[in-house]
Amino acid sequence: MVRQCAAFVLFLIRMGLLLGLANPLVTSASCPSACRCDGTFIYCNDRGLTSIPSGLPQDATILFLQNNRIKSSGIPKDLNRLSNVEKIYLYCNNLDEFPTNLPLGVKELHLQENNIRMITHSSLAQIPYIEELHLDDNSVSAVSIEEGAFRDSNHLRLLFLSRNHLSTIPSGLPMSIEELRFDDNRISSISEQLQDLINLKRLVLDGNLLNNRGIQELAFVNLINLTELSLMRNSLTAPPANLPGTSLEKLQLQDNHIKVVPPGAFAFLRQLYRLDLSGNNLSSLPQGVFEDLDNLTQLLLRNNPWQCNCKMMWVRDWLRSLPTKVNVRGLMCNGPDKVKGMAIKDLTTDMFECSDSEILSTFETSTVSNTPRPSQPQRPSFVTRKPERKDFGRNYYSTTTTGRKIITISVKSSTTDTIHILWRLSQPVTALRLSWFKLGHSPPFGSITETIVQGERTEYLLTGLEPESSYRICMVPMETSNIYLSDETPVCIETASGYHKSYNPTTTLNREQEKEPYKNSSLPLAAIIGGAVALLAIIMLALVCWYNTDVLMNLLLT
Repeated sequence: MVRQCAAFVLFLIRMGLLLGLANPLVTSASCPSACRCDGTFIYCNDRGLTSIPSGLPQDATILFLQNNRIKSSGIPKDLNRLSNVEKIYLYCNNLDEFPTNLPLGVKELHLQENNIRMITHSSLAQIPYIEELHLDDNSVSAVSIEEGAFRDSNHLRLLFLSRNHLSTIPSGLPMSIEELRFDDNRISSISEQLQDLINLKRLVLDGNLLNNRGIQELAFVNLINLTELSLMRNSLTAPPANLPGTSLEKLQLQDNHIKVVPPGAFAFLRQLYRLDLSGNNLSSLPQGVFEDLDNLTQLLLRNNPWQCNCKMMWVRDWLRSLPTKVNVRGLMCNGPDKVKGMAIKDLTTDMFECSDSEILSTFETSTVSNTPRPSQPQRPSFVTRKPERKDFGRNYYSTTTTGRKIITISVKSSTTDTIHILWRLSQPVTALRLSWFKLGHSPPFGSITETIVQGERTEYLLTGLEPESSYRICMVPMETSNIYLSDETPVCIETASGYHKSYNPTTTLNREQEKEPYKNSSLPLAAIIGGAVALLAIIMLALVCWYNTDVLMNLLLT
């Protein structure tokens, strides 16, 4: 019996040892009483400590010391002996100086929500392998950062200094930097000190005092790896110039004072997928301002005083041509009163109230060739000729003169109410948009008509026109999804219908001719009658067969 009891006790001891080995949460014998040690994770947070306890385990890798009352004088000298420590959390304490005696191998240091004022070279030299430095919500100013403080921090990737007292971006930052956060400071200028940060991917400058005069022209031009630029809550009146187009994907410009967007503001930003211009003072946009944004999927334009006049009609057409993947929000009319509160996309043409001169300027936009883009935008160039009445029946031509010739149009006034249009293309297209309107008409857009013609066609006949009237005719090459080709804009020409004649003109207005007429459009009368007789004979034969079958079945059953 005793031997059995001893065996049972030995079994319990062994089980206890096994459970102890299997449980990684067993407290180390060297763990300070004020902390909890789970393996190499040391938890001394939320303890009300005024100093870091001594005697921390030598194999510690992460120190959780946040939410205490630790002072700068409460950091023990033996802390630097913990050679395996890589992360230290010291946020929400009472530090008024950058901590000393830190382990040499620290890579991530969280010092948010303290009262640290200075950053010196000596304080950073003690942690030469630092990669992430979090100093948000402290009292660091531009003058309190020692010159050359970061010169030996060659591994630093993330530097967060949000909600401090910075008036400028710190100079001498290492080239290894990938992310900078300086939001909610007092930064009013950006010089060219960022040019060396070729590895920078994310730059956040929200809530500062930046205006366009304070941002130097070449401030961002060398940031070839920048994927996100955030300038929310500043005092910009226009988007910053010379944005890096190589890799920029997100541009945050909301809650500024932007009143105008220059035509080339977003040129070459072909990787940009999110653009936010919400909360500004925009009332209109220049035509084609988004044409370079090949990867655009999110366009946010809320809380702007959009005026849905003739200048914004192109936006309506652009919105209707977008693929479903593009999400556009906030294009609601703030004026005129009759369209206030309506979405621009839903407006009809006559709601834009354009004059003749505005119609012409709407169509006269530049044609871009496949050659490299010039450094400065070129003035659009068209060749249009307006015929005189005495030249009725003569051909007139219009073509682009900027870059290569895409469309060449010729027109001829065939009769009093028709105009014959012919065109040639230098490259194949799937479809073309053809539009025409009568000049001098009031309201001007009451007579505008548009249609889509197939790309293989080379001519079109406009019918139902008013005699002795001048018309403007425009063509735009399109793709199958109704997205305008990126290098094409309308080619226009003016002509006139003919003199009134004695015969009555057709009453079918703006008849579209989407199908080529058949050579023999009418069937012979004999063929029609013969077909009807044959059909009737087939029906009678089917009825007789059905009746005979029914009689035969009745006989068999009887």
